[in-house]
Amino acid sequence: MNDLMIIMTISAFLFTIGFIFWRPHINEAIPATIGALIVLLSGSVSLTDLGQITATISGAAVTIIATIVMAIVLESFGFFYWAAELLIKKARGSGIRLFWLTNLFCFLMTLFVNNDGSILITTPILLMLMQNMGLKNHQKIPYLLSGALIATAASAPIGVSNIVNLISLKIVHMNLYMYTAMMFVPASLGLVLLTLLLFAVFYRTLPKELPPASKWGLMPGSHPLQQNEPQENRNRFMRNIIIFIFCVRLSLFAASYIQFSVAVTAVIGSALLLGWRWIHLKIPPADLLKKTPWYILIFAFSMYIIIYGLNNIGLTEWLIQLLQPIVSGSLLHASVLMGVLLSVLSNLFNNHPALMVGTLTLTNMGLDPMTLKIAYLASVIGSDIGSLLLPIGTLATLMWMHIVQKAGVRISWSQYLKVTSIVIPITVIFTLVLLSFWVSWFF
Repeated sequence: MNDLMIIMTISAFLFTIGFIFWRPHINEAIPATIGALIVLLSGSVSLTDLGQITATISGAAVTIIATIVMAIVLESFGFFYWAAELLIKKARGSGIRLFWLTNLFCFLMTLFVNNDGSILITTPILLMLMQNMGLKNHQKIPYLLSGALIATAASAPIGVSNIVNLISLKIVHMNLYMYTAMMFVPASLGLVLLTLLLFAVFYRTLPKELPPASKWGLMPGSHPLQQNEPQENRNRFMRNIIIFIFCVRLSLFAASYIQFSVAVTAVIGSALLLGWRWIHLKIPPADLLKKTPWYILIFAFSMYIIIYGLNNIGLTEWLIQLLQPIVSGSLLHASVLMGVLLSVLSNLFNNHPALMVGTLTLTNMGLDPMTLKIAYLASVIGSDIGSLLLPIGTLATLMWMHIVQKAGVRISWSQYLKVTSIVIPITVIFTLVLLSFWVSWFF
């Protein structure tokens, strides 16, 4: 291994991360692809490595793409506008009640879609709601910021809601069923605490009463399907859609449990929903070629090449020497140490590369199976929740910041940090400690 190889690989990593931070509105696959090409030219990743990388990420990438296709189909049905109108109806004029419903909506969207997709779906809808209700800038922030934090953090309870979680699952040889059994309770309770903390922080800012819905009526741009069908028929149809999506999500865990391909199951579910749309709306599947964000595949593949290059030049060996004595101490030590470490790395370098580096490091430590699992799950908590301390910690929050600023909502880094510096550290430590006790008690 020569010095030029090391310099080129590290430079590729720094270029990619730096460019994503500097220009978050530019497709992240572009700098990732350039970085991956530099790594390949350096020689730190071989053709044999490329085959292994493809095998590692292919299933996760297909699963996420299939899930996003389902989100696109839901948009065609007018589901998201219907959900937004339902939020206003259920809020019954209370800004407090709308806060809780908004966070529940963002949580469910991440569970049904994924974290990035949830941000892209919920943020424009919430912006539309806030604008049409005539709320002031400072009154919009509690709904928008809490919704973004919950939508992103909600990828922790189930591994299928985040592509990097799925890739890491493959690396540690852990199935989706076991992940959820060990993670759902502590991560969900962590999200409950996060929501309570956000409510306490924003309580004085939240409007206690909302303007009557009759003053601003149907949201501009509502889907024609919603305008033409009777309310009762529309509600029945949307409930059927929700039941179908829920069954598809359950089928992913069932597939993992019986060791059937999760990716194939996700594709079957998406194909069935596409057929439903074709029959109901007479829309053929061809539009998905343009609407599906295929760049996610390129981004995931390119980022993993870069991380694999860092692994091959010795980064994980150095981390192993540093962390192994502490991680091996106890389940509590493993949970807290890896969770805090991944929180720091995610806020410095973004959570995608941070979790990949952390997972590769763990697999080479020679840990016993239980310690490996809890250390990995703690890493996920750090990358999914701890990464929210800074806006640059995740691609989802970078996209969110860009969307809200483009819509004219002013939120500075200091305003963001004023909230996250309180709620995120408390939530992360609580969830990590709870994870270690939950696993010790029940597994």
